[in-house]
Amino acid sequence: MKLVRALRLTQTAITAFVGGGGKTSALFLAARESAPALVSTSTHLAARQTQHAERHLVWQPNESAPHLEDIPKGGVTLVTGPYREDIARVTGLTQEQLSWLRNWATAQGVPLFLEADGSRQRPLKAPAAHEPAIPPFADVVVVTAGMKGLGKPLEETFIHRPQIFGALSGLHPGEPVNEDALIQVLKHPDGGLKNIPNHARRVVLLNQADTDDLQARAGKMASRLLEAFDAVVIASIQRSVVYAAQEKVAGIVLAAGQASRYGAPKQLLDFQGEPFVRHTAKTALSAGLSPVVVVTGAYAEQVERALQDLPVQIARNENWQEGQAASVKAGLMQALTQDSDNTSRHEIGAAIFLLADQPQVTVPVLVALKERHAEGLFPVVAPLIAGRRGNPVLFDRDTFPALMNLHGDTGGREVMRQFPVEYLTWHDEHLLLDVDNEDDYRNLTRNRETVERNA
Repeated sequence: MKLVRALRLTQTAITAFVGGGGKTSALFLAARESAPALVSTSTHLAARQTQHAERHLVWQPNESAPHLEDIPKGGVTLVTGPYREDIARVTGLTQEQLSWLRNWATAQGVPLFLEADGSRQRPLKAPAAHEPAIPPFADVVVVTAGMKGLGKPLEETFIHRPQIFGALSGLHPGEPVNEDALIQVLKHPDGGLKNIPNHARRVVLLNQADTDDLQARAGKMASRLLEAFDAVVIASIQRSVVYAAQEKVAGIVLAAGQASRYGAPKQLLDFQGEPFVRHTAKTALSAGLSPVVVVTGAYAEQVERALQDLPVQIARNENWQEGQAASVKAGLMQALTQDSDNTSRHEIGAAIFLLADQPQVTVPVLVALKERHAEGLFPVVAPLIAGRRGNPVLFDRDTFPALMNLHGDTGGREVMRQFPVEYLTWHDEHLLLDVDNEDDYRNLTRNRETVERNA
């Protein structure tokens, strides 16, 4: 997976990079993948780093803008202020110059990448009072942290501005930096979240994950970081490898049907001592899906009572008789809704649709779907069981417009015809069971009892 895909950058995005641990290398990698592209800085840039660009233009203060007409022909063009010999760095542009550059890039349809602070090549850092210098018009902010900083002592050799890092994390000088400390700094309003515009997409780039151990540790950090960020990308920029792009994945439980063929509300049938719908919602919560939305319709009051004490959102589909499309859209709309004060960020990268009449779905298959999606941000991920496609199915945010365009008694199967499907081989044939009649229900409970006895 390319870095620009992992960051979900559009062709006209204004992207600011901050932090330590390979920030500049990541910036230029993303620019090369997006070429033709513009690169600039609001602070300073080491003189040797200018060689990463095909062309370097110096924009002197109080001079007219440089000629950029040849940029759309390809490559990466770097635009900076003049070189300062006393610090061996090229200087950043003024706010007025950056605004002009942004307007030009937007008009030309060229992406703009900005370095917005420095780290003295340390894997980790904390921002000083004047940092980071993120322009207010940035669309995406990538906060970079080097996993090689874990286990290192809190001192200047490894941490840029260790005193500030210690104040934010609670560590004392010389103490080793652990995952808890790094997460606390990254999520702190005076740390990783500092000066990020409210409208900007927030991404943590956990770089230098060069070993299996560091990749695993980064993966465990992701769920906690997603409480404050829209995505966590795990990579080794030096190797030009992106291992995963972790994002929030919603769980949408479709429980609005009348179950006319069964003759009773299937959502409320007993499974392991609780209603189908409750068991399914609890499984989604246990798998870390967030938010979990339950779509109700027929039998709405009864179904909602069965969920009363669970931390789920309810999307009542008043048009449930129109078919499954209305429930898909109602659930997805609820999952995409931000809180009015924007304190709870609900930006999701994908949604897994679960059927209320399939309570046999397990936590491991939901986690596996999330992990496979994170490896490539595939449009659709579905389990493949004994050569047959099973449920549940994950849909990437790229498919959301198509899902919202469904009508009548059609569901995700129609959208799967429009996008490539990544299949996840799975060896639990119980996922293929549907409950349409009493025989199906007896078969489901009998099979589950057999599984539990053999476990």
